[in-house]
This record gives sequence, structure tokens and C-alpha cells, in this order.
Amino acid sequence: MSNIFGNIFKITTFGESHGVGVGVVIDGCPAGLEITREDIQKELDRRRPGQSNLTSQRKEKDQVEILSGIFDGKTLGTPIALLIRNGDAQSVSYEGIKDTYRPGHADYVYDMKYGFRDWRGGGRASARETIGRVAAGAVAKALLQRIGVEVNAEIIQVGKIKRNVEYENKGKKFEERYIEEIEEARKDGDSVGGVVEVVAKNVPVGLGEPVFNKLSADLAHALMTIPAAKGVEIGDGFACVEKKGSENNDELEMRDGKVRTKTNHAGGIVGGISNGEDIVLRVAFKPTSSIVKAQKTVDTNGQEVDIQVHGRHDPCVALRAPVIVEAMVALVLVDHYLLSKVNKI
Repeated sequence: MSNIFGNIFKITTFGESHGVGVGVVIDGCPAGLEITREDIQKELDRRRPGQSNLTSQRKEKDQVEILSGIFDGKTLGTPIALLIRNGDAQSVSYEGIKDTYRPGHADYVYDMKYGFRDWRGGGRASARETIGRVAAGAVAKALLQRIGVEVNAEIIQVGKIKRNVEYENKGKKFEERYIEEIEEARKDGDSVGGVVEVVAKNVPVGLGEPVFNKLSADLAHALMTIPAAKGVEIGDGFACVEKKGSENNDELEMRDGKVRTKTNHAGGIVGGISNGEDIVLRVAFKPTSSIVKAQKTVDTNGQEVDIQVHGRHDPCVALRAPVIVEAMVALVLVDHYLLSKVNKI
């Protein structure tokens, strides 16, 4: 089972949803980078559950402990180990369905592949694993800040509610409309999906390689490793199919002494290599698999049964996804930036 991500800036996440804790070990971070515990904690707080009625009511403080690699507010160049302890795991919620495969979850395939699994909250397959990614992303963002790169993500769609669309019920903001969408689904014992858009600004020209290590391919790979992610678009994505080449091509021009593009349909990546424009990606997240509404399934004995999944779950996983999306993009960009330095003669 692979738990390592990256080439030079490598991370290894560890821990299970209902185990002692979760965390990450970061290897390849240069020495002397200024970063504090508070910098990492700020990112973890954005992901933390139980902060509103629209997210899981699991009450976790998610306080990060720095075990190694940082001293006096600076990285040492040695492995950085970060631990976040679990404090509010309620495994009893899963005991009644531990021998039943939950629809939409990895229960069945995990059993078939490994022959044994941690049924408490999904174990390693739980989205709680992403805490380690967010913690590592905080370090990656600090490195990117050195070269002026900013990575920001936001929700642009929840269910059928899209940002920047005129609604019949005028006067309501996008957030108000999607909150209603989530509440309606939750009252019905159901869930909804969503789309997160991420933009990376000031990315230097030349990150990525033209064949198998395309920046676009590595970003898509990184984002598709996030639990519940089901699709990734770069630039105009699937919408470019409806355009002619003359409409989709980004014409070049000189601006402020630099080669720039007049438009950005490509989303900042051409031929697998960054072109200096904003990198724009969108990630589609499926509706939360854990729902109260009764569903048909099969148990470990091969018997067809009904199941209702109780416990504390997000009715829309996309709500807490932006910081995770930012982290994965930052990790890829840092890795490619360091690779670009190594590959130059």
C-alpha cells in the first residue's frame, strides 16, 4: 500500500480515522524556511469538522504537534514529523454495520484486495487521512510564498446550485442558495456533491515536462487522490469541446516585456508545462456516501441486506474540500519547482 507522494518534496501520511491519531512526515524540505506551528494550525482549522451545522459534528480540536524538523520557527532540512491526535472517535456507531459493505465506500474493494480492514469510520480510507495532506500543504505554501506563488480554492457549485447564475428566487446569494440545497438533502436523509475551483497565481514558466511528467497530469493525479473526487478539469476543461480551434487557442502577445496570452482557455498549462498564466483547475466531488436513507447492499457473508448509515457525516464533502485541494496543488507545484532546479545544467 503506497502512502508516499512526491519526488523531491515527499510526504508520507499515516493514521486511521479512529486510531490514536493521523499525521504526516515531510522529507526534502529545504533548511531555513520560516514556518511556525500557528501557520500549520491555521490551515488545519479550515478543515476541522464540527464548525457548522453543515459539516460532520465530530468534535475534534485537530491540534498539530511538531515532533521533528522545525526549530526556532525554521525548518532544519531534516524530516518534518507532524502529529494530530484523534479525540472524538465514536467507533460504536460502526459496530452494528462492521460486517456490512456500505454503498459508495471502499469497504468491499478493500476487503477483496487486502483481506482485512479497519471498519471504524473507514480506517485508512477515511477522509480524515487528508489532515496530513493539509499539514504538509501549509509547509508547501510557505515555500511557494518565497517565489510569490499563491494558491486559493473556493466552492463554485453545490448540487445544482452554481455560482454566478441568476436564480428565480432573486436576492439570495450563492452561499444562501447552496446552504438551502444541503439542508434539503440532509432533511431527506441524503447528501449532495459539489465543485471546487482552485487558482494558482504567479507560477513561473517552465514547470512540468512534455511527456509523462506533465504538470497537468501530476496535478490531475494529485487531485484525484482526494477522497470523493470524481473528476478534474484544467482551464476550460470539457467546455473546450464545443469551441473551434480559433476560439480555444490562447493567442500570444507581449505585455510588460513578457510573452503573455490574451486569454487563458488552457488554464496556465500548455504541452504539460506552465506558461506563466494563472493555473486554473476544477474538482468535482461526489455526494457523501454515508447517508441515513435506507439502501440495498451485501454483507460479508454474501447476504443481501438493507443498510442505514448513522453517525456524524458531512452532508456535502465539498464544503471542507477547498483547503485540501489547495494543499495538493501546492505540493505538486513545490515538487515541480524543486525538480526544475535539479534538471537545469
